[in-house]
Amino acid sequence: MGIEIERKFTVKQLPKDLERYPYHVIEQGYLNVHPAVRVRREDNIYYMTYKESSMENEDPSQDGQSRLIGKVEYNMPLDKESYDHLVLKADGNMIRKKRYLIPLNSDGFDEAFFAGDPGIKKAVEEGKIKIELDIFDAPFEGTILAEVEFPSEEAARAYKPAKWFFEDVTGDVKYSNSHMSSVKL
Repeated sequence: MGIEIERKFTVKQLPKDLERYPYHVIEQGYLNVHPAVRVRREDNIYYMTYKESSMENEDPSQDGQSRLIGKVEYNMPLDKESYDHLVLKADGNMIRKKRYLIPLNSDGFDEAFFAGDPGIKKAVEEGKIKIELDIFDAPFEGTILAEVEFPSEEAARAYKPAKWFFEDVTGDVKYSNSHMSSVKL
């Protein structure tokens, strides 16, 4: 179990040399949306996830800074047979995407923040905090979103988005995978 603290962004342009970054091929289906219960195949790893929103959206006018969403998240490993059985029970749209793992932009935090939290500085320098760039396949082909998971709300609030990000859509339900799974196409 853990708390997921993340910010999500639309993308105005893809990073150069995208294929040089490692990636995962992901397929997931939702058995339930509220709370979110999904089954996922990430490459050749299978699991079921339960996500429950643990914080309400605050003021949506604050450009994402106070709309951070923390979610309690439980992951349970599955084998391929269990995944294949459960994914047939998924409602709505299947989500398929390629997730690139890109090092966090080096200008994501100012030196004053690093001085107050040297652990974050070390994590950034060692490449332990990543931008997860999701490029969706059909039926959401053309959708591109970037997410960054942070070790704390303070880090999430202090983060300065990469130049290739466009809009901060943190907390906007229409960009959540669980919502996309239930959209009528």
